[in-house]
Amino acid sequence: MTVATYKWTIDRYHQAVESGVFDEQPIELLQGDLVVMPPEGEPHTYFSDRLSKVLQNRLGERAQVREARPITLPNHSEPQPDIAVVQPLDTVYLDHHPYPENVFWLIEYSNTTLAKDLTTKKDAYADAGILEYWVVNLKDLQLIVFRDLVAGRYRTELTLTVGVISPTAFPDIQIDVRRMFDV
Repeated sequence: MTVATYKWTIDRYHQAVESGVFDEQPIELLQGDLVVMPPEGEPHTYFSDRLSKVLQNRLGERAQVREARPITLPNHSEPQPDIAVVQPLDTVYLDHHPYPENVFWLIEYSNTTLAKDLTTKKDAYADAGILEYWVVNLKDLQLIVFRDLVAGRYRTELTLTVGVISPTAFPDIQIDVRRMFDV
């Protein structure tokens, strides 16, 4: 017996969200599948909030820093990355969430979802054309950086525990790697 699964489209997903189907459960759409989002632990919330504030201060009006808000991808995905650094398009986002061409880079803080963030999410982001993706691994206290997108795949993967890093879109912004996961 073959098991058939139902793949959600962005439109159907939006209809379900607007009608309140998922009001009691945090859900995101990844490549047509509904994925339950686990609750955030205190370190996850603390460090992602802190980095978001640092980024907004350093970037100023050059970019908008969105925390745990949806982005819409063409591969039947509408994930909610912990931090999305996007073009500051103001009222355009009344009509739609940021598309891949609006995204400078994405950051996920990860503990319980590390395997998903390093595989399913990474692949969805690369396939959609997201140029840079960072995963802050709270288990091993390291930053994993994916960049150099070619043909829907990241060619470069860096694992850092110390030093400074600059996002490709903003080479003048330097971020202390340890401050991303250490007090």
